[in-house]
Formats: sequence, structure tokens, C-alpha cells
Amino acid sequence: MPRLRRAMRTLLPMALLAVAAASAAAQDMGLDPPTELARQSLRPYWHVFIAYTIAILLVAAWAGSIAKRLADVEKRLGE
Repeated sequence: MPRLRRAMRTLLPMALLAVAAASAAAQDMGLDPPTELARQSLRPYWHVFIAYTIAILLVAAWAGSIAKRLADVEKRLGE
């Protein structure tokens, strides 16, 4: 578990910096004004985003549960 936390402390800021750099690069490109396709809204797909959020949270909880049970097994084997 400490390795996972260490990796997250390292990788998360790097990912955020990469997203920020890509966003800044896209803004500096001076793209043409948005077309009709670009002005469309994603509002009709809100249920998809909610479903993905729920699925990701369930998978994260499942992984946490597995990690906790694995730590319990390792502790019992060490005794």
C-alpha cells in the first residue's frame, strides 16, 4: 500500500501538469471559431457521465476492499 501512495503522489501531479500544458497549447494555437458541431451540448449524455462515475467509484471501492483483505492475510501470515 505505501508503494501505491508513493506512486500516486508522483504520478498525479505529473498528470495534472500534462493536462494543463495540453490545455495551454490548445489555447495558444489560435483555432478557428467554433463550428455548429463544436457548439453542441453534452447535456443529453449526463446519465452516461453519472454511470461512469458510479462504475469508477465501485471499482475503486472493490480495489480498496481487496487491498484491505490482502493486508489482513499478510499480517496473519507474519505472526
